[in-house]
Formats: sequence, C-alpha cells, structure tokens
Amino acid sequence: MTPLSITRTLPADATAAALRADVVQGLSRTPKQLPPKWFYDARGSDLFEEITQLPGYYPTRAEREILLTHAGRIAAATGARTLIELGSGSSDKTRHLIGALTGLHSYVPVDVSESALAAAGEALLAEHPGLTVHALVADFEQGIELPGTPGPRLLAFLGGTIGNLLPDERAAFLRTVRALLSPGDALLLGTDLVKDEATLVAAYDDPRGVTAAFNKNVLEVINRELDGDFDPADFDHVALWNAENEWIEMRLRARRDLTVKIPGADLAVAFEAGEDLRTEVSAKFRRARVEKELAHAGLELTHWWTDTADRYALSLSTARA
Repeated sequence: MTPLSITRTLPADATAAALRADVVQGLSRTPKQLPPKWFYDARGSDLFEEITQLPGYYPTRAEREILLTHAGRIAAATGARTLIELGSGSSDKTRHLIGALTGLHSYVPVDVSESALAAAGEALLAEHPGLTVHALVADFEQGIELPGTPGPRLLAFLGGTIGNLLPDERAAFLRTVRALLSPGDALLLGTDLVKDEATLVAAYDDPRGVTAAFNKNVLEVINRELDGDFDPADFDHVALWNAENEWIEMRLRARRDLTVKIPGADLAVAFEAGEDLRTEVSAKFRRARVEKELAHAGLELTHWWTDTADRYALSLSTARA
C-alpha cells in the first residue's frame, strides 16, 4: 500500500452541477441567498488566507492557540490511531495534532480540491514518513464513506465551519458524523463563541476591504462558471449581527435596480435597489448550545477548551454506544 492514496468520490462534473443548482434555487427565492462554499475558488482561498491575517479576524489565531496549548491533552484523551479531517484544505492546523498523536497510523483528509489534498499529503509525508494518508475528494455535506483504518478514530471539523450551517443542517450534519463513528471514537469540533457585537462585526467587515472582496468573489465565480454578467461594483458588502439567531450574516446589497443574466443557469435575476443577497451565515455558540446539539446527535461532550480571551472553543465529544 502506498503511503499516499487519493480516492475521488465526486463525479467530474459534480461541482458545476452543484453550483448551477444552488444558483437556480438561491437566486429564485425571496430573500435571495447562496451557500458560502462558493467563495472558495483559488482567488477566494487566497483572499480568505489574507483575512486570517487581519488584526480584527481572531478565529484562526484563537483556534491555533488552543491546538498548540492542548494538542497533547487531545491526544491523551483520544489515543487516536486514525485522524479524519473534514474540509482539510492545506491541513495546516492539523499538523499540531498529528505531531501530538504519537500512535497515529492514518490521516484521512477530506476536501473537494484534489490539488490541495495532494499538496498537503505530500508535505505531511515528508514530515512524518511513517504516516499513511488516505485522501478523499468528496463533499462532506453530501455524505462520505471512510476507508478502513484502525481505531480509535478522531474526526476533526475545525475553523468554526459548522457555524455556516443553519440549525436543521447542523443537526443533520452531526447525525451524519455520529454515523461515521464507532463507540469510543471522538469528534473534535471548532466553534466561535458569542461575544460583543462590535468585535463580531469587525471580524467580517475590515477597513481594508479584504472581506468585501472575498464576499464579492462569489459573483466572479458565477460569472466565470455560468457565464453570468454580475458587476461586483453594483453591490455593497454588508456584515450584520442577528441577535435573535446569534449569527453573523454577510450580504451583498444592490446599489441600484438591475437585472443579471446567467445563461449557464438559464436564469435572469432582478434586483431592486437596496435588496440583499445573503451569502453567509456564521453562527456563534455558547457551551450549553454546543453540548445540547451534540447530545441530540448521540455525542457526549467530554472536554471544552477555549483560548485565553474566551473567544473561541474546541470541544471533544465521544460517540455513545
């Protein structure tokens, strides 16, 4: 068996078909919305990396602080021989875990980008030549089938990405995760925490306009992939705190009345001046809510770690029998 294997479970045209379906469904409804995964083409990924370096964007630094401080405790609590990471990307933060998991046999990164998986896998094998990497090209929201690897297994879902799912979607996702785990396996979950509105909004609306460019990049993706004629200059970036639902919303607000044509989706979309297109929800959590949602999925929260400023949390939960 080779140290690095890549299994593609997504059909070659799956991404294009999914984008088309999301655009048709999301832009035909009222209010209009799109899922945030379409931010992340090559340019969007570069912009997000720039966002993580901005002074006001704390989640990435806070999560890294927790991993650096507590990776040894995570390793001791799980004894994991297999580490699975959903939405692994460059596997940058997971390196801290891999280094701490002294008995680790296999790493299973899951991502939609085959090139990212290959680059990350090769880099990790250079650092850990005894490791076996089974990379999966898959969309974890559509369900995945894991390779046969030794337990106990630790499944990591980092970056606060679970906050991009609406409550019903989160519940379904956590049930899917539980179904992937055997009793005694564990889930390591990153969640951004509820805090003051000014801090939250500042993290999603920087004065340099990097987040605005990132938000508008979804329009460029639609233009390129579906022959749309969006003009990003026709939209303003908006970030606001929804106190009732305890989530940040990112929106694109039309500056004037306009109609956008998207031939690749057989769609013409009218916007009124001031009308919003919601492009992201990013839920923020309290410990009690995380514990409750995990319990409903058959997972028991056993450990809770936060950064020194209590802005962000990593929780460890185990699969109940």
